[in-house]
Amino acid sequence: MRNWDYRYCWLRDATITLEALLRTGYTEEASQWREWLGRAIAGDPRDVQIMYGVAGERRLEEWQADWLPGYENSAPVRIGNAAVTQRQLDVYGEVIDAITLGRQAGLRFDSHTWSLVRAQLRFLEKNWSQPDEGIWEVRGPRRHFVHSKVMAWVAFDRAIRVAELGRPGAEERWRAIRDQIHAEVCQQGYDEKRGTFTQYYGSTELDAAVLLIPEVGFLLPTDPRVVSTVETIQRELTSGGLVLRYTQPGADGGPGGGIGSPTQVDGLTGGEGAFLACSFWLVNALHLIGRYDEAEKLFDRLLSLRNDLGLLSEEYDPRYSRQVGNFPQAFSHMPLIQSALNLEEHAGHHCRRPGRKTSVAP
Repeated sequence: MRNWDYRYCWLRDATITLEALLRTGYTEEASQWREWLGRAIAGDPRDVQIMYGVAGERRLEEWQADWLPGYENSAPVRIGNAAVTQRQLDVYGEVIDAITLGRQAGLRFDSHTWSLVRAQLRFLEKNWSQPDEGIWEVRGPRRHFVHSKVMAWVAFDRAIRVAELGRPGAEERWRAIRDQIHAEVCQQGYDEKRGTFTQYYGSTELDAAVLLIPEVGFLLPTDPRVVSTVETIQRELTSGGLVLRYTQPGADGGPGGGIGSPTQVDGLTGGEGAFLACSFWLVNALHLIGRYDEAEKLFDRLLSLRNDLGLLSEEYDPRYSRQVGNFPQAFSHMPLIQSALNLEEHAGHHCRRPGRKTSVAP
């Protein structure tokens, strides 16, 4: 059963929360979270975790409470989360993107902050080419996940922008690495035959996380590879019109996963519903490529799934027309806010979307 203890602060989730706070005018709250981030990740970059306790706790060992039946008998009940020990290289891009976004909004960015960014980059320089567990925290083998590489590109790209504004750094080396990552992803992470970016190098599997490629400025929304990727995911990675996280070869049931044996990608048994955050990512991607009517239609559909308090869980199961998974889920609500602001063309100056000058790789 895919039951996980989510009573922690994921750096990835928190960075999209920072953007939502800034774009809606909650600058003081964003500043307070930014200070928490600085305390949490201070020290050796090798020790940065993907998640922490809300007070900055680092020890989150996972164990099973075998005497508890779980919600609707969904045992095992897990306490703690073993994903805390995983390598998820995209987190470094998320953190650096958040710090530089905060800088643009006037949050504190002093010499200590810049030293912290450069330390993160020194670690990433040596490790971006390694496989990892990726954004979905797979418990299968490490792979070269496309989204992880894209976010590594983001880390160097954002640091270069800051350096160009007067902060001393290693811009030439960073540019070389950024361009190397870009070329590698476009060559090894794109399936020419199917016309789509895939989940990991050499695979044919789809992953909703690649919908973020135009969002973070890796490629322009007008790039044919972006358009065809969005269309492929919309066509092949949906259930009941909502987006699944990724295809799961070896699955034998459920809307997005198996019920008997572990799948080939994530090493887990059990099915799952459509992922609401991924569905909002599709809203944003459709909006970026100019499919405004489709984006608004999907957004309205997603709003209709909220409960009487306007809240969303992590997933939605179209088979039974019900919300499932962790509830309420910030990773669903923050993309909702992003999509609403994007559709209204609101507060673009505090948006992670870079300007339209992003270059397109050959």
